[in-house]
Amino acid sequence: MTRFEISQTDDTHVVLGKLTSPYGVKGWLKVYSYTSPMDSILEYPEWWVRQGETLKRINIVQGRRQGKGIVVQLEGVDDRSAAEVLAQTDILMPKETLPKLSDGEYYWHELEGMTVFTQAGERLGRVSYLFETGANDVMVVRGDSDAIDKRERLLPFLPDDVIVEISSQEGRMVVDWDPEF
Repeated sequence: MTRFEISQTDDTHVVLGKLTSPYGVKGWLKVYSYTSPMDSILEYPEWWVRQGETLKRINIVQGRRQGKGIVVQLEGVDDRSAAEVLAQTDILMPKETLPKLSDGEYYWHELEGMTVFTQAGERLGRVSYLFETGANDVMVVRGDSDAIDKRERLLPFLPDDVIVEISSQEGRMVVDWDPEF
């Protein structure tokens, strides 16, 4: 099982990253990417940006790694003032445009919200979110009203070790995990 880090925003779009701030005076913007690897966000020739409740399609003219981050030049954004208008906006993509994954591969937004059960059938709660660590990815599972308790648990996302089964159709995951841990 492999995961791809993309956060869910609604039923039709996912957040790929964020335009954070202007870069220089010619309209370039710094990008914070949620994709892994981070520069794979540049593989999409057009993005949707969300300003308030409005989604706007925008084309990438060029983009590149810059130091430890990414910078882009967007169509129609030709100076720092225009870039400032887009600063702190989310970069989204329609879910249907995301590359299809092989069996056993999942986007993080597909795992978020899944109900998590132990092999003994005990409900631990729902996957709230995932994050990366140096060793492996980690799922944050929060107990809900139907869970065995209200605890928040950090479970390593280790397929064929901790993660026993994932059923996307049922929105359910089975884990090999001691609920007392």
